[in-house]
Amino acid sequence: MTAGSEYIKFLNEIKSRIITARIQAIRSVNQELIRLYWSIGKTIVERQKKYKWGDAVVEKLASDLKEDFKTTLGFSTQNLWFMRQFYLEYKNDSILQQLVRELPWGHNILIFSRIKNTKERTYYLKASVEMGWSRNVLLNQIKAGAYHYQKNIPKQHNFLKTLPIHLTEQADESIKSVYNLEFLDITKSVIERDLERRLVERIKRFMLELGKGFCFLGNQYPLTLGKNEYFVDLLFYNRLLRCLVVVELKTGKFEPEYASKMDFYLQILDEQVKLKNENPSIGIILCAAKDNIVVEYALRSTKKPVGVAEYYLTNKLPKYLMGKLPDANALKLPIQEGLKP
Repeated sequence: MTAGSEYIKFLNEIKSRIITARIQAIRSVNQELIRLYWSIGKTIVERQKKYKWGDAVVEKLASDLKEDFKTTLGFSTQNLWFMRQFYLEYKNDSILQQLVRELPWGHNILIFSRIKNTKERTYYLKASVEMGWSRNVLLNQIKAGAYHYQKNIPKQHNFLKTLPIHLTEQADESIKSVYNLEFLDITKSVIERDLERRLVERIKRFMLELGKGFCFLGNQYPLTLGKNEYFVDLLFYNRLLRCLVVVELKTGKFEPEYASKMDFYLQILDEQVKLKNENPSIGIILCAAKDNIVVEYALRSTKKPVGVAEYYLTNKLPKYLMGKLPDANALKLPIQEGLKP
């Protein structure tokens, strides 16, 4: 290695340390701010109870604090009420008290003001921390009812029979039963390639929806077998699972042949692309709709780990689209004629 390349390595190492330190500093400041807001909320509740003060004390406190801390934001009447509510909502739950410290104040306000169920709150708190959701993404997930989709709709995959036991639980956690693709702003029917193009254009947002640990490797990723060439829609690498993940998009209802085709792709990936120290590749088939019994039977014969999930493009289908979305057969002809599979 040349002296120049040694310096570049040295420079990148220092940059990495600076970035890490900044992230830790921001995180530390945020945790201290949350502790402060918690203590203020607690003190307001305790003093109101002790001295039988009414609501007016909160307005007076806000006015006096703003007078002494004119350049400091966060001491408005509304925010003091949020601090009070923050303490009351979580004072009896030590687990949630730990989680709230990991998130910015705006995230916390969204969750405790909109969500009242403890399990649901836990879901959004953990998901926001683990997946790095912005406040807008968190709001969209809450409005779309992400918790209820994951709770009420079972996941379908064959991981138990196709993966080593130590990977099964991790793989199960890495996929969802339903994916929210509202961020694509699609209001009319599209073919698979258009759906893929939109996802690639907004790949960062899609990776947040996929979950933690996903890295994007490419779309229409080519696989060669003899003189034949095949293309997988989207290829990712999951750092936590240490494996390749194929995502195939289907704008119609799930069909059994999708599972066998995915099984075929995964065999080629494992033999030609997967590194020796990596785990078996995993496939995720995203469909607009699926019959659970059909999926169950289709996955019985697959040898590679495959999961099947639904997605939705809008939280509620507009009336003008009712009955107008094409099924898989209606989309099959233009895909074969105009586009590569």
